[in-house]
Amino acid sequence: MTNPPTAQMSESVPAETRAPAEAAFHIPSLDGIRAISFFIVFLSHAGLSQIVPGYVGLSLFFFLSGFLITTLLRIEFDRTGDVSLRQFYLRRVLRIFPPFYLVLGVAALLTYTGFLQGTVWPSALIAQASHVTNYYIIRNGWWNGIAPGTWVYWSLAIEEHFYLVFPLLYLWLRRAGISRNRQALILLALCGVVLGWRCILLFVFDASKERLYLGSDTRVDSILAGCILAIWRNPVLERDAWGDRKLGMIWLPIGLCMVLVSLVIRKFAFEQTLRYSLQSFGLLPLFVASIRWHARWPFRMLSWSPVRYVGFLSYSLYLMHPSTIWALEKHTSWPVAVRGVAALAILMVLAALIYRYVEKPCARVRRHLSRYMDRAAAARANARDAKAFVA
Repeated sequence: MTNPPTAQMSESVPAETRAPAEAAFHIPSLDGIRAISFFIVFLSHAGLSQIVPGYVGLSLFFFLSGFLITTLLRIEFDRTGDVSLRQFYLRRVLRIFPPFYLVLGVAALLTYTGFLQGTVWPSALIAQASHVTNYYIIRNGWWNGIAPGTWVYWSLAIEEHFYLVFPLLYLWLRRAGISRNRQALILLALCGVVLGWRCILLFVFDASKERLYLGSDTRVDSILAGCILAIWRNPVLERDAWGDRKLGMIWLPIGLCMVLVSLVIRKFAFEQTLRYSLQSFGLLPLFVASIRWHARWPFRMLSWSPVRYVGFLSYSLYLMHPSTIWALEKHTSWPVAVRGVAALAILMVLAALIYRYVEKPCARVRRHLSRYMDRAAAARANARDAKAFVA
């Protein structure tokens, strides 16, 4: 049996809240999955949408996000008996917001100056800055008032809504003493509710494709599928939860078939309802295999240094890639392949600069504030204990 590696998530777990076993929590193959996710979306937007389905890359992003965040929350609660929501939201804000607003501001400025051909409406900019891009597009369309290339902020809005609500739900489940199996069943039931809601919107209210594809209330099940894996049989925290034989002979083929079916069936009703569910849960055994068999072919290529580096920069790459592709389309007459290579080269340079001059300084601030908040929380706890003792 192949033991999973000790894991160090892309989000490092603060030393004060992690167990010693998770102190070196690193899974190179997950960085590789993040890179694959980006490349799928990039190739689709770069002119290969008829060949490369970009929505699969988004399903990967969503599933991975749910798995990582829930694993971190689970580790913290198992270690401390609680989850610091202030720490959680601090990490999210300092990790996500600086590149988010930087790219949004630059894209809007380039549009105002005419370098990017389009228009920016104040209402659209406010909606994007407020993390409701998805519902703005549902109401106003893809092209009205949004800086070219920043349409992808719709998927970030879904993740932000998840980050806002899910930690509260998870903390309630843990404090209520609900077993992991029942936690997973509750989340599975929520996925069923979301699927049912998509069906109602489509078959009863004749909802548009955008309403079904972009809404947080209609797509959050893709993230919850990753949460279920993190809670139910987490291959990082429960080494013997998946037997190699059953994984390879049963679960992995089933997962692959589910993903393939989601790609092959082209009927509109299926695409807007069951497709997302099949993709999300079909990815579950694929994620398990990539973690357990990280040293085996073909999963070991996910751990190659160049692939991992792309995964490491994938957030900034994802934020910037549509605007970069759009700018090259408008200012050059290069063939699609040449334009794609040029866009990727430009993106790698820009993402590396953002990492060095934006993300790293914010990470230092995050660590400093985390230590300060931990000391303050400890002082308050000691004061309460002392008061209770005197009383």
